[in-house]
Amino acid sequence: QVQLVESGGGLVQAGGSLRLSCAASGRTFSMWRGWFRQAPGKERDFVAAIRWSGSSTVYADSVKGRFTISRDNAKNTVYLQMNSLKPEDTAVYYCAAHTGIGDYGVGERTFYDSWGQGTQVTVSS
Repeated sequence: QVQLVESGGGLVQAGGSLRLSCAASGRTFSMWRGWFRQAPGKERDFVAAIRWSGSSTVYADSVKGRFTISRDNAKNTVYLQMNSLKPEDTAVYYCAAHTGIGDYGVGERTFYDSWGQGTQVTVSS
């Protein structure tokens, strides 16, 4: 099992930037690491994912060109750089890990077997 801890959330004005971090401990190897977000009263939605080598990344259409996912395997940490933030980006952001094999379904919640507790991101207009 992988334990995941997110950090870096906060309050920012529209147009601003934040960088989220997700540190892993325990069984730290994971083929894929992802970020999801959940706004009040809404489903938990996919944001971005990255393969262990960093060679493959996937983004939700709503964040393409604004968010960048990266990972530092030496630190067992994944980052989400969020630029040009909008009020609609306001949500709790969750880090997730997929420790199995296979690449099918990286945008689905069920693809991931470990989750962090989440970090709040609030974007004011």
